[in-house]
Amino acid sequence: MINPDEVEFTAIRAQGPGGQNVNKVSNAVHVRFDIAASSLPEQIKERLAALHDSRITREGVIVMKAQQSRSLGANKQDALRRLQEMVDSVAVPPTVRRPTKPTYSSQRRRLDGKAKDGERKQMRGKVAF
Repeated sequence: MINPDEVEFTAIRAQGPGGQNVNKVSNAVHVRFDIAASSLPEQIKERLAALHDSRITREGVIVMKAQQSRSLGANKQDALRRLQEMVDSVAVPPTVRRPTKPTYSSQRRRLDGKAKDGERKQMRGKVAF
């Protein structure tokens, strides 16, 4: 769980349609979350920093922008929810793939099927009288 005290919020003006209100009210939110300085477990920090995501800077800071809602509080909640989803996506370690070898009989079935297909295609030639 992300500690909201470790997240830096900056109110900015939202983009897009909204008439005069969009020019005078700062309802959008920029969120900055420093991965290295957070209280997350080390494994989660490493996997989070290794993500190939354009929202993560070279310094290891996650930068998000939330401007879906017309209220500042709702945009903060939305940004925190999205940040938590990002952390949750790396919380479970990936399963290690163990390479397996096909059985002898499965190899034989595959090669027999290929040979049968080849014979069928050989029979498709022109008919000689």
